[in-house]
Amino acid sequence: MSYKWTNASELAEYLYCRRAWWFKNVKGLSSVNIRRMERGTRYHAGHGRRVRSLPWLRRLAYVLVFTALAVLVFQFALGAW
Repeated sequence: MSYKWTNASELAEYLYCRRAWWFKNVKGLSSVNIRRMERGTRYHAGHGRRVRSLPWLRRLAYVLVFTALAVLVFQFALGAW
C-alpha cells in the first residue's frame, strides 16, 4: 500500500479551511474564484515589492532631513537669517 505524501502548504491549506482542502483533494473540485485568486496573488506580489522597498525610502528620508537640517544650521551660522 502506497501513501500520498503531504507537504507543508497542503497542511496549511487544511488548517486554514478543512472544507476547501476536502473539495480540492478528495472530491477533485477546483475553486470557482480563479480570477479573484489570481488578482489577489498579483496584489500580494506588488505589496511585497513595496514592503521590500521601504527601508530604502526610509534611508532616503533620513538623508533628506539631515541635509535640510545641515542647510538650516549653516544658514544660522553665517547669519543669513
